[in-house]
Amino acid sequence: MSSTTPHIQLERDGRVQLIRIHRPEKRNALTQPMYRALAQALTSAAQDDGVRVALLAGTPEAFTAGNDLGDFLAHPLDPQPGAPEESPVARFLHALVHFPKPLVAAVNGVAVGIGTTMLLHCDLVYAGETARFHLPFVDLGLVPEAGSSYLLPTALGQRRAAELLLLAEPFGAAQAQELGLVNQVLPPEQVEPVARERAHALARKAPMALRLTKQLMRRAVLDTLEETMAVEMYHFAAQLQGPEAAEALQAFFEKRRPDFSHL
Repeated sequence: MSSTTPHIQLERDGRVQLIRIHRPEKRNALTQPMYRALAQALTSAAQDDGVRVALLAGTPEAFTAGNDLGDFLAHPLDPQPGAPEESPVARFLHALVHFPKPLVAAVNGVAVGIGTTMLLHCDLVYAGETARFHLPFVDLGLVPEAGSSYLLPTALGQRRAAELLLLAEPFGAAQAQELGLVNQVLPPEQVEPVARERAHALARKAPMALRLTKQLMRRAVLDTLEETMAVEMYHFAAQLQGPEAAEALQAFFEKRRPDFSHL
């Protein structure tokens, strides 16, 4: 295993590249170095002819709890035009959206924020029965990212997407499957073995046919998705520096409910 950070572990399993988020003491919360390492891992897998499929995984307790808020506050996004797109987060999202090969995810434990939205760009998703998903952007005084403000209404319809993004309540694996966000719900100990088996099944298929089929399925949405992500990133960066996020993040660290009544 090798990576630019010990919190992103790489393992080659035949023609499958496993990319594991491994910071269990922080529920795999993502830092800027971790985003850089994830972007590099996806870019390398995309360019490596020996890789047919990539598999994203976390640890038994967590896929990822989303952004490490302390790290995020220490490295705020710049809302100036063009600046957010240069951040490690944006580089990771670009590599994810444009990953040309099949991408499989194995999800156990919590999948918060980007831990859920990145799944919208995976081709197959397998989740444990105890997995919990959460899109808490509004509750943090922020806006959605990863193109989720476009992809969720398109896939689920306006009202179901609004339930997830506006009410921002956690939901379980059974609801995620019912919504079409995951392919199959399994006992937790079976999630990664099944995801690996499915990844190997894909790796045995005709590689160019797979890549072209994925490209064709996503062709119609890519332009809109890119535009949406740029607008999301701008508003995310601006909100992060505003009073709503300040109150929400202070409340988070003080372990209390945020109070937006004065805003």
